[in-house]
Parts: sequence; structure tokens; C-alpha cells
Amino acid sequence: MSRVVVFGAGGRAGRAAVAEARRRGHQVTAVVRDPGAHGSLPTDGVRLVVGDATDPDSVAKVAAGHDAAVSAVYDASARPDAFYPGVARALLDGLAAAEVGRLLVVGLAAVLTTAQGVALMDSPGYPQEYRGFALAHAAGVQVLRAAPAGVDWLVVSPAGDFDHGGGRTGRYRATTADLASRISYPDLAVALIDEIDAPVHHRTQVGVETA
Repeated sequence: MSRVVVFGAGGRAGRAAVAEARRRGHQVTAVVRDPGAHGSLPTDGVRLVVGDATDPDSVAKVAAGHDAAVSAVYDASARPDAFYPGVARALLDGLAAAEVGRLLVVGLAAVLTTAQGVALMDSPGYPQEYRGFALAHAAGVQVLRAAPAGVDWLVVSPAGDFDHGGGRTGRYRATTADLASRISYPDLAVALIDEIDAPVHHRTQVGVETA
């Protein structure tokens, strides 16, 4: 049994990660900005706390004593180009201070490479109105890549998009980016928690789809 802290636990990906971790018997700390808005989060084995993933001191405080962290954060009110690099820096600094050595990040398919060797956001048919958001995600990943050794991280992304109505099959596979690819939130959570249960130590990003 591991102790897992989930940042952004109130969103769909975060909720799925909390549920999957509890399904496997892990102790979970669910970090949100407003606990009163997330009364429907599981309570059995889950500690709900206030935290700020953009503040390294807050990250260190809520992450202390945990074995691994999941980041599924999103802030519609923030500028993405400042938010995602800021979160990456705060998580790296805060987790290192708390001596938490494993970080799983929910990423974005747009920055993954397709079978043709180009980023999905540069491939024909990708909706360019989302390009700025994709570049912000890419900037966050670059912060992780540039960091010195310390926190072992992995960005796990849907290879295309989410199957918003899909349930948990427990099956997924790693694959290149593809606009037609789909994975459910519960199956993405399976991939995230698998990396906590049996980690392969690497600092990279991977796309997954329901198998």
C-alpha cells in the first residue's frame, strides 16, 4: 500500500485517479483549492485538503509523508503559458523538499509525436484554436525535462482524446499520438496508478489509449 497525493483531485482526471488509487487500497490525499465544492469525492481512505500546485511551499506541505504524487491540475482562470510551467516548477521544488520521488502528470495529446514523426498539433486536421493551450502544456513538459535529477516524473496523456462516456475496462496500451485515438478517464487512471504500483523509472511522456 502506497501513500498517494493527487493535485487537482476535483477534476475528472483527478477524481478518476483518486478512485483508482483507493480501489487498490492506497492511502490518498486529495488536494483541491475549495474543499466545499468537492463534497462528492470519496471519503473512505481519502483525506481532502486545501493546496496550491503553483506554490512550492504548499506542495511540500501537503505532499510530506507520501510515496508518489499525481498532478491533474487545471485552472480556467489562469494564463496557460504561465500556469503549466509554473506548476511544473512548483511540483519539482515542493516534492523534492518533501522527499517525494515520483510524479505522474496528466498531459495533453497535442504535444505527443504521431506515427509520422511530427507533433500532433502540427499534423493535418488538428484544431489550431487550441494551439496556444498545447504550447503551454509543452512548456510545462520542457520545465520537467530541464530539471536536474531528483524527482522521477512521467507525463501520461490520452493518445488522442478522452472517451467522455467510457467506463473502466482496465486495459490500455501505449501508442503514438492520433486524433482518432480514445481512452476513458478511468482507464487513464489505471495507467497512472500502474506507474505507482510498478514504476519504470524514466523522465519522459507517453500516450495511452484503451486497448
